[in-house]
Amino acid sequence: MALKQHGFARSERWDYVGVVMDNDAGVSVRFVLKPTTKIQAIYDRPFRLEYVVTLAGHQLSTNLHVHNPSTSEVLEYQALLHTYIQAPAYDVTVAPLKGSYFYDKTADTAEGKLTAKLEKREMVDVTTPTDSVYEDASQRYDVTWPRGGIQVRSHNMKDVVIWNPGNLGRDIVDLEDRGWERFVCVEPGHVKGFVRLGPGETWIGQQVLTVTSDERPTTVQ
Repeated sequence: MALKQHGFARSERWDYVGVVMDNDAGVSVRFVLKPTTKIQAIYDRPFRLEYVVTLAGHQLSTNLHVHNPSTSEVLEYQALLHTYIQAPAYDVTVAPLKGSYFYDKTADTAEGKLTAKLEKREMVDVTTPTDSVYEDASQRYDVTWPRGGIQVRSHNMKDVVIWNPGNLGRDIVDLEDRGWERFVCVEPGHVKGFVRLGPGETWIGQQVLTVTSDERPTTVQ
């Protein structure tokens, strides 16, 4: 079943379920998405999604729970967390990705987009328009810039997308003026191939963002 890019879950209204945890360790809340008439018109499989967000000192955790309520059918899907990190795009780097294979979605030809390339850089940057899908990556990424840093760790999300549109961002209607100069996207997910979830099974994909520098990122003027 073909869906538009990025699927449907990110643009739907999720129901707030309540607080999971609220103590000195942090605060955690849960949201749920189930099939609606609108969703069933484009995706007719049964499912239940839960999104658990936990905020603690210097750390943010987001967990995506996918449940297959069917008693007979396998649920196939992809999942990606679109994480925007405020950082100066011309100075930020992401590592370690050296030795991973990636697909360059900015390549000039369809063949180029479908051809896996070996990452040879110690530090990956986004100084030019970047849309790279790394397959079977390390699931731990250090995002650093001159005055700050964040570590991104994931679980059950074998792939990662590094994205920044560069000056092509001027054609993105909901992006602020020169906004591409102020972020990098480091997006853990399962996007090469599909997760196959058996009847009654639950899959959990996790992302943990940890501040590794206390200094606030510089705003690019």
